[in-house]
Amino acid sequence: MVYLLLADGFEDIEAVAPIDILRRAGIPLTTVGVPERRVASSHGLVVEADIVLEELDAADLEMLVLPGGPGREGLRQSPRVSALIRDAARDGKLIGAICGAPELLAEQGLLNGRRAVCFPDSEEILIRHGARIERDRQVTHDKNLITARAAGCAVEFALKLVAMLRGWPAAESVRAAIYFENTEKTLT
Repeated sequence: MVYLLLADGFEDIEAVAPIDILRRAGIPLTTVGVPERRVASSHGLVVEADIVLEELDAADLEMLVLPGGPGREGLRQSPRVSALIRDAARDGKLIGAICGAPELLAEQGLLNGRRAVCFPDSEEILIRHGARIERDRQVTHDKNLITARAAGCAVEFALKLVAMLRGWPAAESVRAAIYFENTEKTLT
């Protein structure tokens, strides 16, 4: 199961694009409200999450997705979210983080010595925690951690998540169906 965490202030497209793309690929995805089921985006979109954080069963976690935007503060302030990220990383589960959300990975030491991208305003935090910033990439991954720069690459990020979960043929099928042309087809 893919769990996508939503806290008030999440960046709209950074959450909605992965929800849409992963579900189009037939990948089970559950949205998780932190801490409430009803969550408002940074631009006023109000969504009803599938579950709240306390209902999340990490036993079936295949991937964790963290949208950026001001909502990352709500994720950062939750000890349960921190534990979930730490446990998923320890267990080798896939974790996708976009925009400012890679800060949450860096602050737990998960990006030390690893390649990553993030919103330019977050680069200093990642560098301070040992990340190797790839400024020439919009989306990258290093082992089980997938990071993306910002809202403008949300579709490419989502396609990379599909590829990491089910391989490039699955991502290519969705890419072709939505007529998205600008994606890097690499798992390196």
